[in-house]
Amino acid sequence: MQQPSFEIIGPDVIDVWTWSLDAPPPSVDEFAALLSAEELARAARFVRERDGQRFIVGRGRLRSILGRYLGLPPQIFSFIYNDYGKPSIALPGGTPFQFNLSHSADLAALAISDHYELGIDIEEIRFLKEDIAGRFFSRREYLTLQALPPEAYLDGFYRCWTRKEAFVKAHGAGLSLPLDSFDVTFDWANEPRLERLDGDPDAPSNWRVLELETPITFAGAVVALTKGHPVGLRYRSDEEEAPKWSVSHPEYSARPLHRNDGSQEVRS
Repeated sequence: MQQPSFEIIGPDVIDVWTWSLDAPPPSVDEFAALLSAEELARAARFVRERDGQRFIVGRGRLRSILGRYLGLPPQIFSFIYNDYGKPSIALPGGTPFQFNLSHSADLAALAISDHYELGIDIEEIRFLKEDIAGRFFSRREYLTLQALPPEAYLDGFYRCWTRKEAFVKAHGAGLSLPLDSFDVTFDWANEPRLERLDGDPDAPSNWRVLELETPITFAGAVVALTKGHPVGLRYRSDEEEAPKWSVSHPEYSARPLHRNDGSQEVRS
């Protein structure tokens, strides 16, 4: 097997890639050529053809990007999964890279680090027909959400949800970690952070929560086990002249709020 030649990221940044999952048929075929037989079989099991094509584009793009960091052709490495379904790259000599992929609607987001366990979540902001927060959020989070004005409820919900999902994915324990066993901040007055994790008093200082820059109809977050080391997000693309950087708590004063009826209210 060809020897990898790793691209260095470093301890100060986490690389983030985003891309559309909707691609014309020629591109879908090109991505399909990068997938394993198992991945192609998974794509074929989708009921809707569009969902299968989006899976192919998502996995093909994932392989292309990871191949860039590994210095390897994207089709020659494979993935292994822990007991809770979290993937990692399988190479004979190992790899320093941790990665996590999320997708919602037609958008995919990938976070990569060569230093930290991490998770990423992205969600399309949609009308909520049931009290999901009451079922899954901690009591503190639920009360904070209920105290928000109606025009801020939906944004608050998705900010909280994506941070919690990203933490669960970074933690690596899957659904065995109850969503009400930890608290995250999601109001606009405070920097994103983990406030509590049952059984681990040091967790708030060890985990870093970062707001993901997204289109206005999406929300997203990245969480990493940095053990107190400051880290930022570096946004990457194939067309970049220089990577785009973000701070951990971007300003949202110009971002429209979403009511839970599908409408938007622009902040003054």
